[in-house]
Amino acid sequence: MNRENQIKNLDYLKERRRNLRKRLTPAEASLWSILKNRQAFGLKFRRQASIENYIVDFYCPKYKIVIELDGEPHFTEDQVNKDRLRDKRFQELGHKVLRYENLHVFDHPDFIFDDIKKIITSP
Repeated sequence: MNRENQIKNLDYLKERRRNLRKRLTPAEASLWSILKNRQAFGLKFRRQASIENYIVDFYCPKYKIVIELDGEPHFTEDQVNKDRLRDKRFQELGHKVLRYENLHVFDHPDFIFDDIKKIITSP
């Protein structure tokens, strides 16, 4: 794997990432139970990984896929704008951002996997 596909787990975010992994939301825990151990298309995903100064919910280094799950705190105008800036930065770095409301994990997980499949099968 070349270095540009590697995530940058910055030391100063290490403790915060560790705490976030210990306190997964129900939606994050549910999706992680499917993503871990290469159960989704044989892909390696990391949870609560950092890219630059940001921590993302899930990250697949091979295809540079960022998956973000949004609960109620993300629905304010201020947070929506912050998320747009984050997504734009990730896209500038060549990452593909998949963002879903928490309910999608429980109600329509197939949509998430369809989106992942589209990324890994596109030229």
